[in-house]
Amino acid sequence: MHVVITGVNRGIGKTISDQYRAAGHEVTGTARDGSAEIMLDVTDPAQHAAMARKLQGRPVDLLICNAGVYLDKGHDISGYPTAMWAQSFATNVTGVFLTVQSLLPNLRAARGRVAIVSSQMASHTRAPGGSYIYRASKAAALNLGRNLATDLRADGIAVGIYHPGWVQTDMGGTTAEITVDQAAQGLIERFEALSLDTTGCFETWDGRAHPY
Repeated sequence: MHVVITGVNRGIGKTISDQYRAAGHEVTGTARDGSAEIMLDVTDPAQHAAMARKLQGRPVDLLICNAGVYLDKGHDISGYPTAMWAQSFATNVTGVFLTVQSLLPNLRAARGRVAIVSSQMASHTRAPGGSYIYRASKAAALNLGRNLATDLRADGIAVGIYHPGWVQTDMGGTTAEITVDQAAQGLIERFEALSLDTTGCFETWDGRAHPY
């Protein structure tokens, strides 16, 4: 199986990549810092075009859109500068779309699957306040995934959206509930279960359906 994963330089992306490699799968990782097989800032159309050229003719069985930012952590309502909104949406939403768009021929060739790493903070059922930019961008990514699931069904491509849990990473902090290994293993199990029967799902890392 050929797996493409964005944002493999650290955290969940790196651990998922390591686990797939250990299982004998072919993994193509991307990172904007140049530490992976493909240098990719997911906000940059030119780098997406370069990735598409590099992977031309290579079917992709699973695309994991993992790259994301949480720039407004800890802000209060007097914060949230305009540039932060633009950068967050460019990465967390547009970046996901551009990645799928760039690799669509590869996915079609394999009748592959797309996994979008979102967050429970995307759900309209959770509104405790704060983190406005991150919540809004992840909600948009959830909406994007749901609509991609509809449009790509005819190509045999299933799309799932996933909450990775509150994970002990740089983003989640040291007091988070689960380790990065637990999150990665749970997500891999979810990706393996994804099919056209479940396309458009929004699930937690441990297999529970999450309210939209």
